[in-house]
Amino acid sequence: MTALMTIPETITQILRAGADGDVAIAAPDRPSMSFADLRRHVMETGAALNGLGIGRNDRVAIVLPNGPEMASAFIAIGAAATTAPLNPAYREEEFDFYLSDLNAAALVVETGSESPALKAAAARAIPVIELKPGDRAGLFTLSGAGTGAPVDGGPAEAGDIALVLHTSGTTSRPKIVPLSHANVCASARHIGATLALTPTDRCLNIMPLFHIHGLIAAVSSSLAAGASVTCAPGFNALRFFAWMNEVAPTWYSAVPTMHQAILSRAGRNAETITRHPLRFIRSSSSSLPPQVMAELEKVFGAPVIESYGMTEAAHQMASNPLPPRARKPGSVGVAAGPEVAIMDEDNALLESGRTGEIVIRGPNVTSGYENNPEANAGAFTAGWFRTGDQGVIDAEGYLTITGRLKEIINRGGEKISPREVDEVLMDHPAVAQVVTFAVPHDKLGEDVAAVVVLRDDAEANERDLRDFAAQRLAAFKVPRQVIFMDEIPKGATGKLQRIGLAEKLGLVS
Repeated sequence: MTALMTIPETITQILRAGADGDVAIAAPDRPSMSFADLRRHVMETGAALNGLGIGRNDRVAIVLPNGPEMASAFIAIGAAATTAPLNPAYREEEFDFYLSDLNAAALVVETGSESPALKAAAARAIPVIELKPGDRAGLFTLSGAGTGAPVDGGPAEAGDIALVLHTSGTTSRPKIVPLSHANVCASARHIGATLALTPTDRCLNIMPLFHIHGLIAAVSSSLAAGASVTCAPGFNALRFFAWMNEVAPTWYSAVPTMHQAILSRAGRNAETITRHPLRFIRSSSSSLPPQVMAELEKVFGAPVIESYGMTEAAHQMASNPLPPRARKPGSVGVAAGPEVAIMDEDNALLESGRTGEIVIRGPNVTSGYENNPEANAGAFTAGWFRTGDQGVIDAEGYLTITGRLKEIINRGGEKISPREVDEVLMDHPAVAQVVTFAVPHDKLGEDVAAVVVLRDDAEANERDLRDFAAQRLAAFKVPRQVIFMDEIPKGATGKLQRIGLAEKLGLVS
């Protein structure tokens, strides 16, 4: 399968696509930012960062609420330094880990923020930069204490790292995924080509902007096409149709649970749907049930484009195409940027119709995990990145994911490392052993559960352990079920087995 040809670019360069007076970034109930505004803002932000001692490839952790400032901070800070967006829902202990692991040069928060990230940064003497929103969506000023001249100032180059994100692993600590400007821009171009984006398109972003899906599929792909993106303050099914009325979007991208929530309120908003027809709807980050796809297309009268993405590929790897080409429910489509193939356990590429591990290579794929030669040795084979997902490609080139080889829990698109949860629960004085695993969920796809063996003569109930975990983990990582046993079931070799544990314990209906 042939990858789309891309020339290495930088974030600054892809902003050239927009006409000066066209809207670049917008938000409900606020004046918008034009492409001329955005380009000027990028230059001013870079100069401000250089003045604070931050330059190319310096890591800037960003902890901001969803909205236009988060979108423009990713763009403007990424054009001069390296962005590291973090989930604002993290606890102080989690911020401490991520800030340390990233070797963050600074932390950006909104003026007046009370985020626990501030305490974590203070404990590690990491400078804090305050972001003050301006009079238009996405405009802001930065203030903080300078740390001298940066090692490398000026705009970033294509090989510089634009974005770093952590991805969870089941056998080790979360891994750092560095994505270069070339990676990010290639993926933005790939998505734009897949969706045939033009300057007349208007994206309504409801995805969290600490997530690769929102950052690349909604924000970057829109701006690279000279189109606009309106950034909602987070997802809210009750407000979605009001935003639709105001923005008149041509498309939006979301995870399946969001689509389902929108459908639940679509009946009473039929007039809005008719008045503002969508060109298409995009779905990614988790498997979309074919029934939901069919209902979305019926209700909105627009094609639903399901795509396959992951952090290591700067999001998009494959996608169902726009009409008139076929969309196949249950499939994640054809290669849409990188090359996509199927590899067997002996590292041989398989012909269509045969099942194996999905592998990719292309200009949007990371060159490797940071400071993790062991992970890289397992992840890369002859230039191909091994996704850890199992799948099959049919004779027409459409990819179907048949399962996950890895044990990461995919809770409605939020990826959770079972080992991370294990380690938190093991800190409880009553816990002797724990194994965290996925259980089926009718809406989220998977949810988090844990089997716990208590220490002799120790006492703890499910509420005790969930409350303990909630103090150390973001809410979405806290097990919804805690099962107490005298011994954790083990495999034939004596190893703990997460995969299949839900079925073994009778938790699968």
